[in-house]
Amino acid sequence: MKTGEVPSVEPTVTTAVKAARWWAWPPAVLLVAAAVAPLVGYWLFNVDDQRLVDLDVYRTGGQAILDGRPLYDFITPAPQLLPFTYPPVAGLLATPLAVLSWPVAQWVWTVGIFLALAVTVGHAFRAFRPSLARAGGLAVPLLFAALMIACTYLMPIRDQVRFGQVDILLVALCLADCVARRPWWPRGLLIGIATAVKLTPGVFLIYLLITSWGRDHDREQRRTLYVAVLTAGLLTVLPFLVIPQDAAQFWFSALLDSDRLGANTGTTNQSMRGMLLRLYWPEPLSTLLWLALVAAVGWYGFRRAREALAAGDTLTAVALTALMAVLLSPVAWIHHLAWVVVVLGALAGDGRDRVRLWVAGGVWLYYVVPIPWWGVTIRAAEIPVISPVFGRIVQNAFGLGALGLVWLLGSWLPRRRASVESDR
Repeated sequence: MKTGEVPSVEPTVTTAVKAARWWAWPPAVLLVAAAVAPLVGYWLFNVDDQRLVDLDVYRTGGQAILDGRPLYDFITPAPQLLPFTYPPVAGLLATPLAVLSWPVAQWVWTVGIFLALAVTVGHAFRAFRPSLARAGGLAVPLLFAALMIACTYLMPIRDQVRFGQVDILLVALCLADCVARRPWWPRGLLIGIATAVKLTPGVFLIYLLITSWGRDHDREQRRTLYVAVLTAGLLTVLPFLVIPQDAAQFWFSALLDSDRLGANTGTTNQSMRGMLLRLYWPEPLSTLLWLALVAAVGWYGFRRAREALAAGDTLTAVALTALMAVLLSPVAWIHHLAWVVVVLGALAGDGRDRVRLWVAGGVWLYYVVPIPWWGVTIRAAEIPVISPVFGRIVQNAFGLGALGLVWLLGSWLPRRRASVESDR
């Protein structure tokens, strides 16, 4: 099965879309707007120095380029004091934000977050739509509204709004590139852009590479790989022509300093390396263990992603690859787990298997509540044994959960699908 295809049932998606009359969509959009308004209002009207602090980094970076100042030497005003940590092409792309006033930039960016989430939800839960066609014109818009609201209140998505983060846009780009049925752009273009902007989507280059060759290779994947690599390469070279000093400083200095990203031992770093660093073992031992885990988890995750694609389940292949971006990275903040929206779509499938729906619901709830911060509270209580051991485990909950999701998608889901199909 080629990229962009998902297991289908009758009636077709076209029928589902036709069944969803245009008049049903405005009420659905209003329902979403009303449900997310408290979250948006809280963060957009919060204390100014606590409001969309990462957007402030992007905007200040764009302003630095327009002013001819070094991109990687500035920090945002106190109390945040955040440096620009993205590749130089991201700074170039952020220059339009610098032209906007700060209040306008906040609203434009927040609307963009929800548009990107809408694209992600639409693609991640696409398999639902054919099954809902028989339910009439309201079913698809209402389900879309419910899914948008549910996904908005996932903690990684709440943090997109809180910090003004770019992650959900990168999720939408990579997901659309992989699963869109008839893309109007060269497939691979969006993955290349995402990789050039924030490096971690580069795991999709590995995914495209391992699915492009071998016994069950996909020629379309190879073409997609070529386009993605070419796009990422051109966008990486471009800053050397426009802002050469900034480009050199990033690739030969700033990139190598992980402390620029923030406290690597902090609770918000839920990567495997972050979990190991919080054990405070000797650095050589932690590094050795991390590299071993990267090799083991990477081998398992990418292998299962290849198998999922070969079995025709592109969405699960994308979800597995996305989890590699979180787990294998040296630093993965909680908001990087915006990929969990794709995971939920892969687990839910077409909505006909109640067990899969219950599992997806459990995963949704797990990532709604702020479990890692409960671990911080438990550790602060200084209860013998419980605080240092159980507290640490709870503190790492989202990272450990991501490891569990890799197993769910890679091992449990194929067995569950085979069991259901054999019973039908």
